[in-house]
Amino acid sequence: MSIYLGVNIDHIATLREARGTTYPSPLEASLICEKSGADSITIHLREDRRHIQDKDVEEIKEIIKTKMNLEMAATDEMIKIASQISPKDCCLVPEKREELTTEGGLNVFSQLPRMKEVCAQLDENNIRVSLFIDADKKQIDAAMSCGVPVIEIHTGHYAEAVSPAERELKYNEIKEACKYAHNLGLQVNAGHGLTLDNTIAIAKIDSIVELNIGHSIISRAVFVGLANATNEMKTLMLEARGI
Repeated sequence: MSIYLGVNIDHIATLREARGTTYPSPLEASLICEKSGADSITIHLREDRRHIQDKDVEEIKEIIKTKMNLEMAATDEMIKIASQISPKDCCLVPEKREELTTEGGLNVFSQLPRMKEVCAQLDENNIRVSLFIDADKKQIDAAMSCGVPVIEIHTGHYAEAVSPAERELKYNEIKEACKYAHNLGLQVNAGHGLTLDNTIAIAKIDSIVELNIGHSIISRAVFVGLANATNEMKTLMLEARGI
C-alpha cells in the first residue's frame, strides 16, 4: 500500500511575514513541492493570520495541480471562507492565540454537537472533512459520530518524547489508534513534529494513508533547497513502505 505526502508550507509565509515583504511566495513553494513529490499542499489559515493570508489560500487553490488541505479552526469565519474557496480537504484543528504551533489534538468528544454541525456544513459544500485528534479511541469514536471520512492522528507527543521508553509508549498508542480507526472504515492520516529521524517508524504503520509534514521540510530546505527537502522526505516514506 502506498503512502502520500502532504507538505505544509505555512512557514514559507512565516518568513515572508517576518519582514512584511511579498517574498518568499507560498504559491511558488507549493509548486516546487508538487514537482518534487508532494501529493497535496497543506496550509493553516489561522484566526490571527500570523503566516498564511486569505490571498494565499485563493492563489494556491487556483493554481496547484494536486489538492489543497486547508487546516482551520471550527469557527463561523473559517467555515464561510472554506465554503467560498472550496478546497478538496479541510482539516479541523484546535487553535489558541498564544501557542507557537498546534499543541495537541482537537477534543471532538467534549464539543460533539458543535463539531457535528461544522462537519455537516462543510460536507454540504462538497468539502472532505478530517479531524486532527490525539491517538485516543474516545476521540476516534467521536469523529465517527461526526460522519467524517478522514482523521489525522497527532504525532507530536511521539515526536517530542524525551526517552526511548516514552517514545515507544507513544508510538504504540498511535499504532493501536490507527488500527482501530482503520477497522472502523476511516481513512487515517497523521502528522506533527515529524522529521527525517522519526518518520520511518510512523510511515511503516500500514493503515496510515498520508503524512502531513511542514516545519522539518521547510527547515531542511534552508540547507538543501525545497525541492530536495521534499523529495528526501517522500523517498524516505516510500522506502519505509518497501516501495
